[in-house]
Amino acid sequence: MNHAHDQIPLPRPILVGVGLLLALTLLAAGWSKSSGVGATRLADSPPVEVRHLHFADAEDGSLVVRDANSDRVIDTIAPGEGNFVRGTMRGLARERKRSGVGAAPPFILMSRADGRLTLEDPQTGRRVDLEAFGQANAGIFARYVALARAPR
Repeated sequence: MNHAHDQIPLPRPILVGVGLLLALTLLAAGWSKSSGVGATRLADSPPVEVRHLHFADAEDGSLVVRDANSDRVIDTIAPGEGNFVRGTMRGLARERKRSGVGAAPPFILMSRADGRLTLEDPQTGRRVDLEAFGQANAGIFARYVALARAPR
């Protein structure tokens, strides 16, 4: 079956115009993303509690969480457990390795006035807004705020 509209060619100027419009759109989007123009950012609410924490792998495969100020162990995550904590810390550690930063500086866990929880690495500038991963996952880190506060 041959239809008459199958034989109508698109004029070359229209194709060139569409191509240029597409290229311009991609360039504008890339420039906007890299320069921050048009980005909407919410201001951070002030921190209510701040904890400085170390995360270290133990020889048995567990992950040890320490309060950096007291050097007290506040949690030990057994091998095969705590996948969210392990994944989050693995990503931050990978960034530290790329930046040539060792494991010695602590990470900063902040509980904010608006209820959000933020984990920051001041050495690399990386930040994880933990509530973005759901209340259950953020709750794991929220425990560290309370555990670091509680005397043992």
